[in-house]
Amino acid sequence: MEASLAFPLLVAIIVTALFFDFLNGLHDAANSIATIVSTRVLRPQYAVLWAAFFNFIAFLFFGLHVAETLGTGIIDPKIVDASVIFSALMGAIVWNIVTWIFGIPSSSSHALVGGLIGAGLAKVGVSSIVWLGVLKTAGAIVMSPLAGFLLALFLVLAVTWLFVRQTPFAVDSTFRIMQFFSASLYSLGHGGNDAQKTMGIIAILLYSQGYGGGTFHVPLWVVLSCQAAMALGTLLGGWRIVHTMGSKITRLNPTQGFCAETGGALTLFAATWLGIPVSTTHTITGAIIGVGAARRVSAVRWGIAGNIVIAWVITLPAAAAISALGYWGIQLFK
Repeated sequence: MEASLAFPLLVAIIVTALFFDFLNGLHDAANSIATIVSTRVLRPQYAVLWAAFFNFIAFLFFGLHVAETLGTGIIDPKIVDASVIFSALMGAIVWNIVTWIFGIPSSSSHALVGGLIGAGLAKVGVSSIVWLGVLKTAGAIVMSPLAGFLLALFLVLAVTWLFVRQTPFAVDSTFRIMQFFSASLYSLGHGGNDAQKTMGIIAILLYSQGYGGGTFHVPLWVVLSCQAAMALGTLLGGWRIVHTMGSKITRLNPTQGFCAETGGALTLFAATWLGIPVSTTHTITGAIIGVGAARRVSAVRWGIAGNIVIAWVITLPAAAAISALGYWGIQLFK
């Protein structure tokens, strides 16, 4: 397909990708604000403004390693065309909407990866898969919540020891202030990792259509557009999922909220610098469970946590199936 003939379709798919990014911000708003809202440090309307700002400026602090992984490290770039990208986006968007309706904090990141895998399999078969990138992403499904859990658990224990001589009121007052910083860090990590996934999708689409100048790279306008779309989605919030993340898993106080956000942020920073597209949902859920378990194991509502884990497991294959069906459907109309 000639690049000039594909331009209207190219624009439409880029708009679809930005819509996915917007939904990602809407769906994952809870990841950035659930703890600071549930501890009543900030009202929801102010919390989303805070999170959206730091979502947007995240590109100033991180490289584009995650975008490169999504663009070239999940399926073979040589098989990418408009139908593959559109099908991948549809798989991720449909699954995001389904889980948003039911208030399930599933992973937008893994929905997108699943969408890419499904479209690649539908077009070429198993040979389309870049196994190193897929295995790295699959490993992160386990490691990111575990890292969030362990870091948050360690932070709770450390903070408890350091402030053992302080009055509960003094500790609460201190960490109400500290939560502004931890929420900022987590929103930076969220914007840095998640927005890059859509950047990678748009960049590989541009490259496949001859607009990449012969080498894969992410143009600045793509970076700014993706960060803005995610920030706007976060601004509008995802209140159903905020309720699940902020109060149904375990009850939090400001100290625990700080530990959960900081543990989650450190995990996201490490993953983003390593170019691993992790799930911000997995990460913060693991961290919230970690601070709850530090108090006592029974403080965690393990039934709710178990339902969330089930959603994680089925996200990638469900999005892949929707994407594959979408790809085959497109071929019927060609």
